[in-house]
Amino acid sequence: MVHDLYILMITAGVVSLLFKLMKQPVVLGYIVAGVLVGPNLFGESVVDAHNVEAWGNIGVLFVLFCIGLEFRIKNLISSGKVAAIGALTIIGGMMCLGFGVGKWAGMDMMNALFLAGMLCMSSTTIVMKAVDEAGLSKERFVKGATSILIIEDVVAVVLMVLLSSIAIKHQFEGIELLKKVGVLAATLVVWFVFGILIIPTLLRKVKKYLNDETLIIIALGLCLGMVLTAEEAGFSSALGAFVMGTILAETVESHRIEKMMTPLKNVFAAIFFVSVGMMINPANLLDYWSSILFTCVVIIVGMILFGTLGCWWGGETMKDAMQTGFSFVQIGEFSFIIAGLGNSLGVLNPVLYPIIVASSVVTTFLTPYIMKAAVPCYNALYKRAPERLRAKIDAREQQVLTTSDVQEKGNLGDKVQHAVRHTVITKRVVKLFIENMSANDKPHDDQQTNND
Repeated sequence: MVHDLYILMITAGVVSLLFKLMKQPVVLGYIVAGVLVGPNLFGESVVDAHNVEAWGNIGVLFVLFCIGLEFRIKNLISSGKVAAIGALTIIGGMMCLGFGVGKWAGMDMMNALFLAGMLCMSSTTIVMKAVDEAGLSKERFVKGATSILIIEDVVAVVLMVLLSSIAIKHQFEGIELLKKVGVLAATLVVWFVFGILIIPTLLRKVKKYLNDETLIIIALGLCLGMVLTAEEAGFSSALGAFVMGTILAETVESHRIEKMMTPLKNVFAAIFFVSVGMMINPANLLDYWSSILFTCVVIIVGMILFGTLGCWWGGETMKDAMQTGFSFVQIGEFSFIIAGLGNSLGVLNPVLYPIIVASSVVTTFLTPYIMKAAVPCYNALYKRAPERLRAKIDAREQQVLTTSDVQEKGNLGDKVQHAVRHTVITKRVVKLFIENMSANDKPHDDQQTNND
C-alpha cells in the first residue's frame, strides 16, 4: 500500500502543479493523474486498484466530515428564504430534468434516478474556489450561494441513503420510502439534539487540557464513532461523517478542528479524485462524445435557469440571482460519490460513469468563464427587458437593500428563537442550543483582542 500511495501522491502532485501553472482547478489535475496511473490508458495499472479504492473510501469520509465542519446553522438562518427556496428549486428542477433525460435516453428507472441525483448537485469546492479566484468573495450573492450549497450537501447525503435503499430492493415503493425518510429524519434529530447539547458542553469543560494533538485525535475518533453508529443504524458511513462534522461545527473548537483537518482533507480528497480518474477509459470518451456534450448543455442551461429562478423567487435581486445561477454550472464531488455508490451496488450502467466524469471535467473547466458572463448577461437582460419587468427588478433591489440594513441590526439569539418558536423543542434546549452557537464565536473575539 505504501508503494501505491507513493505513486498516487507523486503523480497527483506533478500533474496538479502543471494545472496550477495553466491556471486550471487542481481537481482536474487529480482526475488526469488517475487516468495516467489507471489501467485504461497504457493497458496496465501501476497501482493496485483495490488499495486505491480503500484509500478513496477513506477520503470520502474525511471530505464529508470537513464539509460538515463548514456547515453553520446560523448562516442558514440568516439566509433563510433564499437558501431554502433556491436549493429546493435547483434540486427539484434538476432532478426532474435529469430523470426526464434519462428516460428519454431509454434508461431504466434505477439509472434515471441515479442520473437525476448526479445532475442536481453543484460542487461546493469548485464554486467557492472559482469565486475566490475571481475576486468575488465579498460580493452580495456569495452569502446566499454558500447557504444553497450547504443545503445541497445535506440533501446529497440524504439522497445517497434513499438511493441505496431503492437500489438494494430494486424497486420504488412509496410507502416504504416514506418510512425510510421518517426513520432517517428521527435519527438525525436525535443525533443532532444530543450531539449539540452534549459534545460542545464537554469540549468547553476540558478546553484548557486540549492541545492541537489531543483535539484532532478526539475529533477523528468522534467522526469514526459516528460512522460506525450510522452503519449499525443501517445508513451510509458518509452520513455519519457528515453529521459529526455538523455537530462539531457548533463547538467552541470548530475553527481549530477545521484548520487542522484541512491538510488531511486535501490529501485524501486528492486520493479520492485520483481513484475517480482511474475509472475513466479515454476510448469511451471518444465513443460517447455526443452524450457528454449533451449532458454538459443540460447541466449548464438547467443550473442557470433553476438557479436564477430559485434565487429570484427566494427574494434576491435579479443580478444576484443570475450571478448565483451562473456560478452553479458544474457537477462535482457528490456526483462522483453517487456514481461510485451506484457502481458498488451494481445498479449503474457502466456507460454512465465516464459520461458523468467527463461532463464534470468540462463544466468545471468552463465555470470561471461562465461566471464572468453573469453580469454582462444581466446588463443585456435589463437593457432589453420590458418596462414592467425593469420596474420589478428595481423594486426588488430597493427591497433587498432595505432588508439588509434591518438584518444587520438583528441579534443572533433572536433569529434562532424565531426560527424554532413553533417547534416542539423545549425552552431549555433552545437556551442551551443558542449558548453553544454563541460560544462558537467567543474564542475568536478573545483571540483578536489578545492579538490587538
